[in-house]
Amino acid sequence: MGEFIVTMRLFAYALAYQPAPEIFRCFADERYSLLFDSARPGHPLHQFSYICALPFETIESKNGRVTVSNSEQSLSIDADPFDTIKERMDSWAQHVDTRSDLPPFQGGAAGFFGYDLARDLEKIPSLAQDTLPTPDMAIGLYDKIIAFDHSAEKCWIIIRAKYESEAEKKKQIFFQYLNKKIRSAPHKNSGTISFSPDVDDDIYKRKIKQVIDYIYAGDIFQANLSRRYTAPRPVGFSSYTHYETLRRVNPAPFAAYMNFGGYQLSGASPESFLSLNNKIIETRPIKGTMPDDVPPENLANSEKDHAENAMIVDLLRNDLSKICDDHSITVPQMCGVETFTGLHHLVSIVRGQVRGDAAPTDALKACFPGGSITGAPKVRAMEIIEELEPCRRGPYCGAMGMIGFDGFMNSNIIIRTLIYTQNHIYLSAGGGIVADSAVETELMETKIKIQKIFDSFEPQDEEYQKAA
Repeated sequence: MGEFIVTMRLFAYALAYQPAPEIFRCFADERYSLLFDSARPGHPLHQFSYICALPFETIESKNGRVTVSNSEQSLSIDADPFDTIKERMDSWAQHVDTRSDLPPFQGGAAGFFGYDLARDLEKIPSLAQDTLPTPDMAIGLYDKIIAFDHSAEKCWIIIRAKYESEAEKKKQIFFQYLNKKIRSAPHKNSGTISFSPDVDDDIYKRKIKQVIDYIYAGDIFQANLSRRYTAPRPVGFSSYTHYETLRRVNPAPFAAYMNFGGYQLSGASPESFLSLNNKIIETRPIKGTMPDDVPPENLANSEKDHAENAMIVDLLRNDLSKICDDHSITVPQMCGVETFTGLHHLVSIVRGQVRGDAAPTDALKACFPGGSITGAPKVRAMEIIEELEPCRRGPYCGAMGMIGFDGFMNSNIIIRTLIYTQNHIYLSAGGGIVADSAVETELMETKIKIQKIFDSFEPQDEEYQKAA
């Protein structure tokens, strides 16, 4: 399935630099159009953004069934979704060149890996209801992207093709979109948005206590417990219009918007999952949270938050050891304080040297789902999550990102992320529960985490609208 290509040469065409969200308006209505938007200047990882559009192939997975579709045919098989991505990328490109003067993602696979892909990796009971019309995984293969370097204020169309004539044809396809007049900010959304949780505060607090009971019983050290909020979607509500408001209200280093046709994702995630470049793999787990109206040293000195973070660092060191050279894993940062909109977080960095035979998809399989949104030990924590959360998480607490044809990878944890379907808007929030968690404090933490997202649905003042 698909043409075997021995090499896919790289062609790059400079564009006049504009903010990525403005250019993305030309593609926002297209199925499988993705915006990876580094929207928080000053963050250590704020440099590159990407637009992926018009994939030549898509790979989706649901309950262990993988569907691969391209212009020739659509094939549905029982297969490992991670291995399928590797096989399909290998079938299209065995040898690729790269350029060090361009942003590091230069074409390849991009999309999301939902939390419930864990069922393809571990035996997890099926207790929670599957209520979202989303696959467990949605990945496009892209030979045409737009890449942005914000520090240099440059952007390029990057194309993979066998010949220059083929690259020119692909470039013209993109220019057909880019030559459309880039609209000013989309129309203002109207209609009341009112979110309701799937379990009320009292029930959620009881579930927190149940997690603590499991900890004292010796089942786990920590579990991440979440709940989902749902709102009716008003008729005519533009999810991309809302995303542009969200990124201003809550700028995030791993902001993103993804349109898959029947549903869309938009997010303001602060948390990196896995990055891989030149065989160096890195993860940056977030565990430990306080409101930003308290001094950051309060968080830095919190024994409870440090313990919460340390548990996940140990878990991730173990996960990375499955695909890294012996004795190569280090922790260059332990519990550093980073401040985001409305919150301080403790962020650690775990790094290792990937074995020569390990592919990016092997790293994903070794570490998926991220330990910061499961708990420790991971499998038992996921079993307890399945017992206590009434609905499957879907994309939430999975990962979104990109895997280059050359082996580069960058991904983030899907938190602070909205899911828009035809009739509803969904938003989830959770937190890590440990032995000395205070129930009321944990409840308030989940509300603080998503308050800025709720704020993005409120009418903005006139000055704010002009900034749009």
